[in-house]
Amino acid sequence: MSLIEVKIPPVGESITSGILAKWHVADGEIVKQDQPIFELETDKITSEATAEAAGKIALKVADGAEVKIGQVVATIDTSVEASQSTPGSSGAGDSPVKSSNTGTPPASPAVQRLAAETGIDPATIQGTGKDGRVTKADMLGKAEALKAESLKSQSTPPAPPQPSTFSSSVLPSERQTRKKMSPLRKRIAERLVQAQHQAAMLTTFNECDMSAVISLRSKYQDDFVKRHGIKLGFMSFFTKAVVHALQTVPAINAQIDGDTIIQNNYYDIGVAVSSEKGLMVPVLRDCDKAGLADIEKQLAALARKARDAKITLPELEGGVFTITNGGIFGSMLSTPIINTPQSAILGLHAINDRPVAMNGQVVIRPMMYLALSYDHRLVDGKEAVTFLVKVKQAIEDPALLMLGV
Repeated sequence: MSLIEVKIPPVGESITSGILAKWHVADGEIVKQDQPIFELETDKITSEATAEAAGKIALKVADGAEVKIGQVVATIDTSVEASQSTPGSSGAGDSPVKSSNTGTPPASPAVQRLAAETGIDPATIQGTGKDGRVTKADMLGKAEALKAESLKSQSTPPAPPQPSTFSSSVLPSERQTRKKMSPLRKRIAERLVQAQHQAAMLTTFNECDMSAVISLRSKYQDDFVKRHGIKLGFMSFFTKAVVHALQTVPAINAQIDGDTIIQNNYYDIGVAVSSEKGLMVPVLRDCDKAGLADIEKQLAALARKARDAKITLPELEGGVFTITNGGIFGSMLSTPIINTPQSAILGLHAINDRPVAMNGQVVIRPMMYLALSYDHRLVDGKEAVTFLVKVKQAIEDPALLMLGV
């Protein structure tokens, strides 16, 4: 037998532990080389690990377990042919982490998780799995049966209410569930609170007419896609507008370190991306030197990696400014929180047709509200307003970006 140890890989100098959030394979399953086998969630990123070799895998920890960097979480027996099938293997959801030939078969991680969420004791269920083991399907079936029974009892005219009597027809698990906060969500919460406690945060607002950018996109979209293989979005325009404004107002492109002001002379812009695990801010590099197509390609690649839990720590570090777009979810107006240690963040919002006054006439224009939250310890109101006006002007007249004025 030739065994290879599967260890938790290093994901960054400051990260020493994480949560093994999900196994993508079952105990005893035959895995292929480079096949994704588990998902690791840390306080900064979520990443996938792959099998170093083909063989039969034996899991040593359960889903949801806290693990250390370098810890052995499984072994792979490479002497087993990759084409060999494992009898009785039914998937990660129904397979236990450990098996036993005597006594009651242990519950799988999926069954344990459902037990915690629903309050159902697996010992009260007649298992349909191998050796009478309770499977995920058994747990879900029991939960559905209890729910149906609860609904049936609620359809019967209730007796007059009695003081201090709790209705047994409503299961506690139907009223609320409890789940431990993930490391990533916990870290996000800490950083947001830290930003509000440490920065003298203030927000200034403006609005911009999106007509010019919409017209450009509509006119050149097909040619842009043919040449670059990617669609032209709004974010590339705003990224270039932000760089333009940062060059005009350098105070925004600075940060405080203790009693020292650090002036950044580069333009790596973070763009907030929503994922199942929480908000991530991948960083677009050297945006002052990149064209619209370069920015769109960088953003598409990083957003895909963030949503697929394949983004790396270096791809989240080093940004000097952040753009967040709540408009894609329908937000009309908000006050974004600074992504420390940066000094400011730009919030974009929904584009809505609104009546506006232009040249003495009331006309309908596609308008967007802009919000700039900034650290008043470093940035004065005049600088913040000037910055936001420069962004507005660049969006309303994109030629300014090409002319550099």
